[in-house]
Amino acid sequence: MTEPPKPPSPDEPPSGAETRIIRRAPTGTDAARTGIIRRVPTGAIPVAPPTTVVPQADESATGLLRPIKPEPAGPGTAVAACVVAMISAWATLVLATSLITGWWSTDRLFCAAVAFLALVFAAATATGIVLLLLRRGPGRYLIAIGALVALLGFGGVFIAGAQIPWVVHVAPVLPAASALLALLPATRRWAESD
Repeated sequence: MTEPPKPPSPDEPPSGAETRIIRRAPTGTDAARTGIIRRVPTGAIPVAPPTTVVPQADESATGLLRPIKPEPAGPGTAVAACVVAMISAWATLVLATSLITGWWSTDRLFCAAVAFLALVFAAATATGIVLLLLRRGPGRYLIAIGALVALLGFGGVFIAGAQIPWVVHVAPVLPAASALLALLPATRRWAESD
């Protein structure tokens, strides 16, 4: 025999699907029985245990190496680039002046081209030297551009077949050396360091 269902007491909520959504708020002693989390802490706030600094492992024990920082670059390559660029500028401008005075009566267009290249070369090289000595990065590129223009000028002289002394055939080494020194990584590091 089965027992008849008990009528619900006024303290207990009725069971069933319709009552799963609605729930009454606990009061008084019912709060402990419902398992609802307390809203206000009643005890002391727990304190985390103090932490300690973990010492670094010895490099020889772990086999790990720290990254090697490059040493700060000295001004050696930058100063060398500026000195070689100045000597190159002097030699190139002496050659340009000699060509202009020697060819002025026969070929003025050639002289105008040489004068233009000499002007661009002198402006780029002088500005590049000053900027590089002031530790500005674009100075390196201006020296290299000036060297390229000088090499174009020397190439034009050789193509034109001008009668020139033997030393002029060696002179293109100077602009090439100044560009090489200006574009070295050590020069870049020195120019970009403060």
